[in-house]
Amino acid sequence: MRIVLGFILTPVFYLLFCFFLGIFHPIQWLSLKLGGYNAHKKSVDILNFFLNYSQLIMLNWVCLKQRFKLPKNRSILFVSNHQSSFDIPGLIYYFRKFHGKFVSKIELSKAKIPSISFNLLHGGAANIDRNNPELSKREIAKLADNMRNKKWSAFIFPEGTRSKDGIMKPFKIGGIETFANLVPDLLIVPVAISGSYNIVRRGPFPLMPFNKIKWEVLEPIELRGKNIADIVKAAENAIRNKISK
Repeated sequence: MRIVLGFILTPVFYLLFCFFLGIFHPIQWLSLKLGGYNAHKKSVDILNFFLNYSQLIMLNWVCLKQRFKLPKNRSILFVSNHQSSFDIPGLIYYFRKFHGKFVSKIELSKAKIPSISFNLLHGGAANIDRNNPELSKREIAKLADNMRNKKWSAFIFPEGTRSKDGIMKPFKIGGIETFANLVPDLLIVPVAISGSYNIVRRGPFPLMPFNKIKWEVLEPIELRGKNIADIVKAAENAIRNKISK
């Protein structure tokens, strides 16, 4: 029954998803030209509201669970597991008040994907080129500067890539350590994402219905007086324990 519904609903979902990407591309451009950063960001927030809640077409439910109050006057590094590409709209929308930016491959910013590439180029993301370390350093440093001066935040997936079998990979230290060195006042906030993999467990077609996708904020971790390796391990263990339940 679920597979049959998946075959029926997936084309509708993709059409709607692509419609939102297409319609918000000129909206982003216009917002940026007329209203600058704040107007552009608002358009991106609205876009990701629609992208996130378009899961309802697939009869999937999305929600944020937050027991910890997060400060709005300091930079946050949101550290999360990565189950599918559908993790991203929820992160952007649910944490929109914190001006979170991604560290992304430069190929995505050049791919001319409607809305997505435009936002990566103009929304403040750090677009890194693994074949050009100097450029990557400049991009990270620029984002870190905005985090210090404008209290922006960042999202990072320490697994390095999304899980292809639903099993969480060990966290890598490098990315978190880089931000910790550049933004000393950083607050580490683990976010456990669950249910996202179940949508794509049969691949991109058909997507699977009747899933609950949840973004859960776990206890924040302060940097001061702690070893980076211990912080990364603590974040990994907190997320792993949460999604294994």
